[in-house]
Amino acid sequence: MLLDFEQPIAALEGKLKEMKKLAEESQVDVSEAVKALEDKIKILKKETYANLTRWQRVQLSRHPERPYTLDYINGITDTFVELHGDRTVKDDKAMVGGFGEVDGRSIMFIGQQKGRNTKQRQMRNFGMANPEGYRKALRLMKMAEKFNRPIVTLIDTPGAFPGLEAEERGQGEAIARNLKEMFMLKVPVICIIIGEGASGGALGIAIGDRVMMLENTWYSVISPESCSSILWRSWNYKEQAAEALKLTANDMLQNKLIDGIIKEPLGGAHLAPEKMMRTLKKEIVKLLDELEQLDSEERIMQRIEKFSQMGVVIGG
Repeated sequence: MLLDFEQPIAALEGKLKEMKKLAEESQVDVSEAVKALEDKIKILKKETYANLTRWQRVQLSRHPERPYTLDYINGITDTFVELHGDRTVKDDKAMVGGFGEVDGRSIMFIGQQKGRNTKQRQMRNFGMANPEGYRKALRLMKMAEKFNRPIVTLIDTPGAFPGLEAEERGQGEAIARNLKEMFMLKVPVICIIIGEGASGGALGIAIGDRVMMLENTWYSVISPESCSSILWRSWNYKEQAAEALKLTANDMLQNKLIDGIIKEPLGGAHLAPEKMMRTLKKEIVKLLDELEQLDSEERIMQRIEKFSQMGVVIGG
């Protein structure tokens, strides 16, 4: 699938393919022309992806071929045992989690999961968790704390499920309890936005010692489309809304709302998923090595201090 801003790159790549095919069929040496076109494509790619608008970043974060939570977990871990259910209502398929082993280290992985096709999307509820999903996440976090295992959350959701039944079962309370409990977890907690990070649905598993974002992701109180529909009564102003929301990884880092950005392969994580998984694994191991040097009380105080400073403006 090609996005609008990728069309010029695709056109040059098509010409390159034709040139190579023609050279092969006619036995004519066009190596210099091929090299020049390859260099041109490389420069165009770098310029294009270095200067993406905020809306274009949002589009990349939603690319249907982009790796999802279970893709990363299975790619990073040597073994993974998924755990199910909140022990109250049911097993929410939009929220997944379990113990995974990474280079001999046992880690609790938790995250929202989207689907690849229509049937999977319905089963996963498009990555929008119900209250039982957040209660399952909290149950797994408490289990990790009990066995002194670090926690890694992978965030990719357009928001918590907004249905009437979710509200009746206490959606707001479930997310609020997660926020409170995550501040006090005694084990290291790393939160990584791997796609969409929308509203309380994302924040419900995003209180951690380190909050990171992949390069082509977004994190905001509302999606550009929803913001546009509220302010302009139409989705046609989503590009302007994205600019106003300042929701990209660079924006979040500049505003000190996250701790770092994890680089993606040129063009996005979906173009080189294995490389992205290696990068993510390396980053997780590095962060855990840092956090495990601190005692639990110090980590908790730093965690509280970090989030308490967000949004505070000190006058001159």
